Amino acid sequence: MTTHSQLLTDPFLQMPAENSVRVVWFTEFAGSRHTVIYGKDLDHEVIATTTQLSRTREDSRSQVKGQTKDNPIFTQPTRRNIWRHEAKIENLIPGEKLPYSVASVREDGEKIESGVFTLAPAPSGKQALKILLTSDHQLMPMTAANLEKVIETVGKVDAVFHAGDLVNIPDRASEWFDDDRGGAFFPCLQGRARYELEKNNVKTFYKGGELIQHAPLFTTIGNHEVMGRFSMESSLNEQLYDAYPRTAAQQLGQNADETLLKNNSFNTDTYEEIFTLPESAEGGKKYYAVTFGDVRLVVPFITNVWRVESLNADAKGRYREREQDFNNPAAWGYGQHIFEPIIKGSVQYNWLEKELNSPEFKQAKYKVVMFHHPPHTLGGNIVPAYTDPVQMIEHNSEGNIQAIRYEYPKDADYIIRDIVPLLEAAGVQLVFYGHSHLWNRFVDSQGIHFLETSNVGNSYGAAVEENPRKVPVGYQEDYAATGNPNGLEPVMPTIAPILDENGQPVPYIASNDLTVFSILDTGASVVSSYYFDTRLPQSNVVKFDEFKLGVPAINQQ
Repeated sequence: MTTHSQLLTDPFLQMPAENSVRVVWFTEFAGSRHTVIYGKDLDHEVIATTTQLSRTREDSRSQVKGQTKDNPIFTQPTRRNIWRHEAKIENLIPGEKLPYSVASVREDGEKIESGVFTLAPAPSGKQALKILLTSDHQLMPMTAANLEKVIETVGKVDAVFHAGDLVNIPDRASEWFDDDRGGAFFPCLQGRARYELEKNNVKTFYKGGELIQHAPLFTTIGNHEVMGRFSMESSLNEQLYDAYPRTAAQQLGQNADETLLKNNSFNTDTYEEIFTLPESAEGGKKYYAVTFGDVRLVVPFITNVWRVESLNADAKGRYREREQDFNNPAAWGYGQHIFEPIIKGSVQYNWLEKELNSPEFKQAKYKVVMFHHPPHTLGGNIVPAYTDPVQMIEHNSEGNIQAIRYEYPKDADYIIRDIVPLLEAAGVQLVFYGHSHLWNRFVDSQGIHFLETSNVGNSYGAAVEENPRKVPVGYQEDYAATGNPNGLEPVMPTIAPILDENGQPVPYIASNDLTVFSILDTGASVVSSYYFDTRLPQSNVVKFDEFKLGVPAINQQ
């Protein structure tokens, strides 16, 4: 897997501050010297600090060059050595962009240099910004096309806000860097992808967009950033879905130290090692808040493990355990358990309440909250409610387990019951999220805009009458098969809604042919959404929705 003559990624920008910004890149060699040169004449140099990623691996399902099902290179999870380089560029002037480049020197003396890009510190509050709102890339088929059209439509953006699910398997290195299909995470966001998309027997290659070399990336933890129980034997896919509650791991005595506890429950180590993000005292990189220009961005950690909807006897699912596991609690999935508590009174809830009452938040012109799990959506992943699963074990007359079920009381949905009232009281203008791979938006009675703009790769459809969710029948809760279970009706796009097969406009885009991106323009105080029809590679991008932030909801229905 060693690449001898190139960097594993272009450099990208992280954590801009008033007079500084971080430059980060990756290689497959430790090297002897890694530097950033910058300045109008590229005459300043900073030496980078190097660390090695601790959990990046490949396995038999990795899409790496030369590996096939019949000829696997990796028969089981295998460590892949990757080094991360970071330099802090200081004494910068807000509003002034400077050219920069990075170089890494291998142990054998070979010097490898990047192209020349631009950097800047955090913008001032007066600077008009264009911010890309995106999520759920996951190496999906239309992601490279989506990001290529961002550049073609609005040019270079000032920041990227990503609402989670960056890749599919966070410990699989190739998904971040060099998946052989050409659509890995960093190449797509750096204009270095080569993804072949075939529509109507026409093949088109998309390269993504040169975005994060010039604009800082702010990310959110989605369910695909969380690895489950660690193993060097079971596949990385199996490990992703083998997340186990921390409390259950502790009860099994698997908590001798923090590493052991993570290895026997779940972790976000690779995500945290890859990115340099603002940190909170309570949550570190997992949840944070940051000021960027006149935007105050608040990023809670709101996601749970994804389980199948199936009620079959062999389903380790949302609503039941597998029959074969009834007497083996170590093999239970515990339903769609929540990774980080957000219930009222929890550490994270108290942090969020404090943040929403901070001077930085109150004084911000734009108040934006970003997390992964949807509070309102027509998508499938909003059901069941976002709450701790209630385990119900049924025994027969002989005392043997005959069923283990999970219920999710709708009136205990932590986002709707506990978090949304906080956001309303604080005057939040935009709540941005993903998870369901579609576009739809909502406005509540307090004027909060709820935007899900995650139809960048593939969609699993909207839960309408012809495509209902798979929900259990006969459980104590009434699980919504269609629509938004939390009450708000979706807003019809204001400019050019797409039409259904009967020629009627619909308030969503859930398509495997149309890909969507959204731009927050702070100069105009608007959020605009665009779609591109990948069946027509030469067609123009269409702006189909736009709304203003801060305008009362009644004026935007």
